[in-house]
Amino acid sequence: MIFHIFLIIIAFYLLATLALTYLVHQIPREPVQCHPDWGRVLDTRIPAVGGGELEVWRIEAEEKSRGVVLLAHGWSRNRDRMVDRARIFGRMGFTTVLHSARDHGGSSRKRFMNAIRFAQDIETVMDWINEPVLLYGHSIGAAAAVIAASRRTAQIRLLFLEGCYARTREAMFSLYRNQNSFLGPVFAPMVLLWMDIFYRFRLDTVSPVRLAPSIDLPVLIIHGGRDQNFPLHHAWRLRDSFPAGRAELFVSLGSDHSSSSLDPIYPDVLRAFVERHFPA
Repeated sequence: MIFHIFLIIIAFYLLATLALTYLVHQIPREPVQCHPDWGRVLDTRIPAVGGGELEVWRIEAEEKSRGVVLLAHGWSRNRDRMVDRARIFGRMGFTTVLHSARDHGGSSRKRFMNAIRFAQDIETVMDWINEPVLLYGHSIGAAAAVIAASRRTAQIRLLFLEGCYARTREAMFSLYRNQNSFLGPVFAPMVLLWMDIFYRFRLDTVSPVRLAPSIDLPVLIIHGGRDQNFPLHHAWRLRDSFPAGRAELFVSLGSDHSSSSLDPIYPDVLRAFVERHFPA
């Protein structure tokens, strides 16, 4: 009798965690609305990997462009989420390109999005731009930017990583624990195991700290001092994983996971980094 009860509990746990594995890939979706209010805006759609389309904004510089900045949003958001960040680069004279990843915003649906597929979308837009870019990513968009940079270092001039995690499994466990301090630790290990099985045990092979040593580029890491999703130690470890002297870290002490760009000195930090490594 006890053995049967134990089997029922185990079966319920496995089914519950399998259902949660599906749900964390699907919800929530929280697109925002914030349209570009500078430059000449091209609103278009381009073919995505495996079919479907990506919605893309290309905002041309007011005068002669210094180059192209490609910005990638985080989980559950859309291209609009990066408009305020893009505006700063626009004021520096750059053309900016913003897209919504598949299954986000107005882009085509795609089940089971992850950092690898976010990176595929970044690379699709890079091919469409067809010239070297400054690449900026936030959260999972930052992790995807690292993946793209590890594959296409020669096509990227500068790399900006905001709210990026260091190791995939550790970051996901931190997210689940942050959502619920009791249920997170109980269900997260099995959810992560299901993901490992689903992704053929490649979760940590694309961890930013594992890819960073091969990326010989100037990198600016931006992190909130009060980031509870990915605490500050992620940023320190990521910085130290890049080739010596290539990565700089800006910590916005009062910011959480998504508000570093609201820090009053954030625009100056971006400008100073760009002028040091990509002068006009």
